[in-house]
Amino acid sequence: MNYPPPAFEQKICPPELLANRCAALTRPLVFTNGCFDILHRGHATYLAQARALGASMVVALNTDASVRRLGKGTDRPMNGLEDRLAVMAALEAVSLVTWFDEDTPLTRILECRPEVLVKGGDWAPERIVGAQQVLEWGGAVHSIPFAHARSTTSLIERIRTGG
Repeated sequence: MNYPPPAFEQKICPPELLANRCAALTRPLVFTNGCFDILHRGHATYLAQARALGASMVVALNTDASVRRLGKGTDRPMNGLEDRLAVMAALEAVSLVTWFDEDTPLTRILECRPEVLVKGGDWAPERIVGAQQVLEWGGAVHSIPFAHARSTTSLIERIRTGG
């Protein structure tokens, strides 16, 4: 029997369609980005808290090449972009998920024009890429403190060492 593709896959949005798809989302729009390589509790909590700041949320993922340029390790990401997009799209908090190959998501931010820009607590608001632009058009920038001390890098190390 042929089963239809999961409905959540409709949330995966190629960058060239992002501006049009964002225009159809309920505002205020929240934007966040990251690698989200191996999704863990810290990610899930952060994404739910970010979404609570608006009516819709776009998540932009680093491409595999972009992740490698971040210096997280030669074997990162552990999960390729297609898998990371699908897992992210399956989350209730996420309205759309897209990607960027550049070192920063600034182009995606400018395409979406979110009212709320969010990063995790390890980012000071003034260091968040796109903060200046979002503030200039009247939006808000948030750095959400970590609710759970989790790290994909630490998780991978524990798996490798059997700890």
